[in-house]
Amino acid sequence: MSRIEEILEKATRMREGGGNGEETKKKISLPGAKIPKVSRRARIENPNLVTLLDPDSATAEEYRKLKSMVVRLTKAEGFHNMLMVTSSIGGEGKSVTALNLAITLAQEYDHTVLLVDADLRRPSLNDYLGIHSEIGLTDCLVDGMGVGNALIKTGIGGLVFLPSGRKVSNPGELLSSSRMGEVMKELKHRYPDRYVIFDAPPVLPFAEVLSIGTLVDGVIFVVREGVTPEDNLKDAVGMLKNSNILGVVYNAAESVFFDGNYKYKYSKYSRYYQNR
Repeated sequence: MSRIEEILEKATRMREGGGNGEETKKKISLPGAKIPKVSRRARIENPNLVTLLDPDSATAEEYRKLKSMVVRLTKAEGFHNMLMVTSSIGGEGKSVTALNLAITLAQEYDHTVLLVDADLRRPSLNDYLGIHSEIGLTDCLVDGMGVGNALIKTGIGGLVFLPSGRKVSNPGELLSSSRMGEVMKELKHRYPDRYVIFDAPPVLPFAEVLSIGTLVDGVIFVVREGVTPEDNLKDAVGMLKNSNILGVVYNAAESVFFDGNYKYKYSKYSRYYQNR
């Protein structure tokens, strides 16, 4: 067996759970070492995966409405496939919104959807999906590893997942770096026929999201009722003035009874997409 073959075999074993993280880091940075794309089925257990666990619910229907609006706006002139989901501060539901939007697109439009966990400080998509990998976006940024080596097939329709990767001490610098720009351009041109959805950090605490916002085709902004102060919303939208904000998802809206009919029919986790 040649040295390259040995490297490939060991790297594959590392991806499947063998060996320690330090050995994995060394192997993936070796020239010529390529790690095959891993296929892992997500665990459909987290209640936030409402589009899978309760597809007939009113909440899942709201996500389908969101999906339809996104498709309409991104296919009006050509195909604008790069999308970023963010919010003004943390705790507004941006990650759950990005996840359910990606699932709905992957299921219903026969698209291959790439979901990227770009919230390097507080990654959460791996927990929602029940998929954990030591390799991800940070490894592509720090070690120059090819993006294709870090992708995970989830088994949910055509949904492919790029985890955040190992923890780093300088997430802001990485997301604002020229290397991040190169990775995003690679994703756009390598996968021109699929949606690429970035779960990005919130806008106000972390300035690096502004760099990502200028490179994507559109931004979906999440606002949580009773959480997002009006001043925060204005400041965040103002900071994204150089980005294309497609619309706002109004999260966790209360049901309102009006003139004998429900004016709003949103449950706790439903989302509302409003054109801008």
